[in-house]
Amino acid sequence: MTTIWHNPRCSKSRQTLALIEDRNPVIRRYLDDGPSADEITQVLRALDLPAKDIIRKGDPLFKDLSLAGADEAQLIAAMAAHPILIERPIVIKGDKACLGRPPQDVLTLFTDEN
Repeated sequence: MTTIWHNPRCSKSRQTLALIEDRNPVIRRYLDDGPSADEITQVLRALDLPAKDIIRKGDPLFKDLSLAGADEAQLIAAMAAHPILIERPIVIKGDKACLGRPPQDVLTLFTDEN
């Protein structure tokens, strides 16, 4: 199963969805259905990235919440409380995930398909 954490207002998210649409992904509008801290932690493991690499540092909320010096747990908690802070899109396939920046990067999740 493939899932995309999608924001339809984001051009990169729309481009990524277009690339994987033929794989019938589950589309999770994560701004409406925010992931829990545990889900974010699982996705970070699948991405093999720290939280600082998927948080939107340029979002005004990042500054408003004074997250510049935050640790991993604080960043995860902030993203769970404010999903707008999660960089998008994220595509999850099994125990692997990929950030769609640039969108074509997500195609690496499907290289083992025939």
